[in-house]
Amino acid sequence: MLLLISIIFILWVSCVHGQGGTCDFPEIKHGNIYDEDTYKQSFPVAIGKYFYYSCDHSFVSPSQSLWTQIICTEEGWSPTPKCIRQCFFPWVENGHSASSGQTHQEGDTIQIVCDTGYSVLYNQSSIQCTESGWSTPPKCSQRDPKGKCGPPPPIDNGDITSFPLPAYAPGSSVEYRCQDFYTLQGNRTIICRNGQWLKPPKCLDACVVSEEIMEKHNIQLRWRHVKKFYSKTGDNIEFICKAGYHRKSPGHAFRVTCWEGKLMYPTCV
Repeated sequence: MLLLISIIFILWVSCVHGQGGTCDFPEIKHGNIYDEDTYKQSFPVAIGKYFYYSCDHSFVSPSQSLWTQIICTEEGWSPTPKCIRQCFFPWVENGHSASSGQTHQEGDTIQIVCDTGYSVLYNQSSIQCTESGWSTPPKCSQRDPKGKCGPPPPIDNGDITSFPLPAYAPGSSVEYRCQDFYTLQGNRTIICRNGQWLKPPKCLDACVVSEEIMEKHNIQLRWRHVKKFYSKTGDNIEFICKAGYHRKSPGHAFRVTCWEGKLMYPTCV
């Protein structure tokens, strides 16, 4: 009798691990798994399978190892693969900072004190290490005694609406706009004050939903029938399973929101 119960328990465990016990390919921003091109075709993989990933130059994993191990579990990849930006802070010309010569991680904020007559861009006293590097160049520049500003600062995926001039009088303003499908965040109009432009806006990335991505997850757009779809930050997108497949992800996961170029895709099996 005890032997029969043991056999039933083993079969039950095998059954449980056979239902949905897989992990999709880990999309790692600013990183990749070891020998990615060779192993990518083998996904999804079973629970217990492990891989190693590394981060791009100027990025590091939370463990700060050159190669970090991730394992497929019932809850997904553990630990969650992530690459964090590192920013090196040099010495400050025409100023000083306690962080000179140090390396900081994404999210860290440091203080800069400029010499008299000098200032950090946008008259800020602190700068932050962001995904794209320092939020403002870590240096002190001489203030324009006449209060004029040079050309407006450039922004990724956007530009000013007027032709740029070599110099702008104090109080002048310019307006920014983003490329198609990008969403403007911040003040559309900036002003020249004390020889410095106020902080410009950002253009948030759009989400691109392609036929290749949907094929991988066995899903399709609920209201559209296109091979590629662009969506702005904040837009909601609805998916359904392709014919012959059923939901692996929970129901609420089939209505997702685009945020700065990123989406959480549901999966059907």
